[in-house]
Amino acid sequence: MSLKGRIALVTGASGGIGTAICRLLASQGCSIALHYNSDQDGSDRLWEELEEMYSSQYGSKFVAHQADMGDYNQVRKLHEHVVNALGPPTILINNAGSTGGHSRVTSVDSVPLDDFEKTWRINCGSAYLLTQLCMPAMESEGWGRVIFISSAAGFTGGVVGPHYASSKAALHGLIHWLAGAYAKKGVTVNGVAPALIEETKMLPGSSAELSSKIPVGRLGRPEEVAETVLWMVKTSYVTNKVIGVDGGMFPQ
Repeated sequence: MSLKGRIALVTGASGGIGTAICRLLASQGCSIALHYNSDQDGSDRLWEELEEMYSSQYGSKFVAHQADMGDYNQVRKLHEHVVNALGPPTILINNAGSTGGHSRVTSVDSVPLDDFEKTWRINCGSAYLLTQLCMPAMESEGWGRVIFISSAAGFTGGVVGPHYASSKAALHGLIHWLAGAYAKKGVTVNGVAPALIEETKMLPGSSAELSSKIPVGRLGRPEEVAETVLWMVKTSYVTNKVIGVDGGMFPQ
């Protein structure tokens, strides 16, 4: 399936996984809206790289937009800016995520309710809102892809904390409902649940320590998550799935 000319919105584009996803989608001819929150330098570097490599080759356009995904008004403005700059996206990659400043939580008392709710807004609420905003254009076109970057913590509880695990598990329920509701309208909805991916900010320990616990004996690479995402974007017969990219740690 050709993706040339498709418009994609990737949240959390300046992080390791987000950057790898953007590079792969751009290599397929997509125009991309790069969302970032605080890493403007990383976003600028990625924008320059994609412009140089793909704008003349495919006629693609790339734009970057800042938004705090914990603020729903900013999320709405993000979507508005993307539509005005590129057109309505029919590929939505909900990748932005946060641990809320807490990791290796051992007591439920360690995460205040405000931090719990903010983590949910960033990890789940903003993804739901963007899906609401993008879905009408996908329905109208009869083609769309919504992919949520979840976490193995959504299956297992993980080691970050209850705020993070519950927000990621909620994405799985959202995927299952959306996939059933929109399958006959040409829109597929899937999730990728990574664990222990290098070049990310969510590694709970040293590379050597963590690698020893993974069946394949190494950390995952952002590109391996991105390749799974690209496969989900290109196929039309896979929907309602959450696939772990975890080196064999958690059988499904």
